[in-house]
Amino acid sequence: MVLDDLGTSLRSSLDKLQGKSRLSESDVEEIVKEIQRSLLSADVDVSLVMELSDSIKSRALEEEPPGGTTAKDHVLKIVYEEMVELVGDSTELPLENQTILLAGLQGSGKTTSAAKMAWWFSKKGLRPAVIQTDTFRPGAYDQAKQMCERAEVEFYGDPDADDPVQIARDGLEATEDSDVHIVDTAGRHALEDDLIAEIEEIESAVDPDRSLLVLDAAIGQGAKEQARQFEASIGIEGVMITKLDGTAKGGGALTAVNETDSSIAFLGAGETVQDIERFEPSGFISRLLGMGDLKQLSERVERAMQETQEEDDDWDPEDMLKGEFTLKDMKRQMDAMNKMGPLDQVMDMIPGLGGGMMDELPDDAMDVTQDRMRRFERIMDSMTEAELENPRVVGQSRVERIARGSGTDEETVQQLLEQHSMMEETIGQFQGMGEGDMQRMMKKMGGEGGGGLGDMMGGGKGPF
Repeated sequence: MVLDDLGTSLRSSLDKLQGKSRLSESDVEEIVKEIQRSLLSADVDVSLVMELSDSIKSRALEEEPPGGTTAKDHVLKIVYEEMVELVGDSTELPLENQTILLAGLQGSGKTTSAAKMAWWFSKKGLRPAVIQTDTFRPGAYDQAKQMCERAEVEFYGDPDADDPVQIARDGLEATEDSDVHIVDTAGRHALEDDLIAEIEEIESAVDPDRSLLVLDAAIGQGAKEQARQFEASIGIEGVMITKLDGTAKGGGALTAVNETDSSIAFLGAGETVQDIERFEPSGFISRLLGMGDLKQLSERVERAMQETQEEDDDWDPEDMLKGEFTLKDMKRQMDAMNKMGPLDQVMDMIPGLGGGMMDELPDDAMDVTQDRMRRFERIMDSMTEAELENPRVVGQSRVERIARGSGTDEETVQQLLEQHSMMEETIGQFQGMGEGDMQRMMKKMGGEGGGGLGDMMGGGKGPF
């Protein structure tokens, strides 16, 4: 994910304070220089870097750490607070009737972002509609229509029209019953005068409640000028940063937000309509520094479990703590996990498992894990109903049949059965527990020892 390199670099810098109880001026000087290098390498603007590092330096030297706090934790807290201050508040987006205008250069991801935002609003109980006004880019209408179908939201466009302003007017009228109107505009390869003139006309016609600038995370230092011109033209109330699943540095996009004197509204990572999250500065920086983001994690878990239950009315997750844990239950868990998004993103949200632990894993660890989960799913698709309900009936002859049917091998089938047995045993230990007992068990599972998450991530017997 974008900014992963920045997070790794910052964590590496802070690790140099490990074991120290007090900070000398030379310690602070060294750590500030490391932080400056990390931010500049991530394409953050020089003036912002100097402003941030000066604040960190003065606070680290002047503030007395609370009793029992290590030097590393003291500086980590300061870096966290100063970086939250740097990225600013989240854009205000009330859950009410509104019109949103999207602006940005061609290739920034506006069309995909429009559908993602509509999907997000629909999950909040509102009825959104996307209005596609891009008559410049071939395929814009078809792409927008397909994305909105996937998001299951209303769409308006006219592939035969050539006046984007009239399309915007007609679209608002055709979708007047919708609560939220998201107007997608045309982009260009550069900030040409005709692009600015066109978007100003559309802005005048639709009179949006807020205009959002869509920025590719790879924009770099060029984001400053782009942000400045759009701000002068239509006024920017918020920014959506896209393609955060790539390898771009991302600092330029953060710089652009500062340039417009606005804030970040959404983050986009991935190609599906579900790959969007509301920007929360504290959680974003917390993940960057390896501290997790339980709020975002809980939202994803709740949404994933709800969607899984909607697809399978007979399944209630709490039933696993009452009766037997079957392969069907395991498959539903994996389905829900897939709905939470890429595994590395989910891991980053878990305190103690993201950040530093992720730095120590091989680069392809998440890909290997996802691949193993997909093979397990194919195996379970090749099993009979009786085998899914009672894995104990799967003997050697059935293992051979299942391996052939799923296009895998017998060893992988055995690994699935062993993984199910481990999970069944673990869930059995939760049955009948009180809340305090359960918290102690979770702590034990998260630590060292057999069957813990560290074991499973290492690729031993489990897929996770």
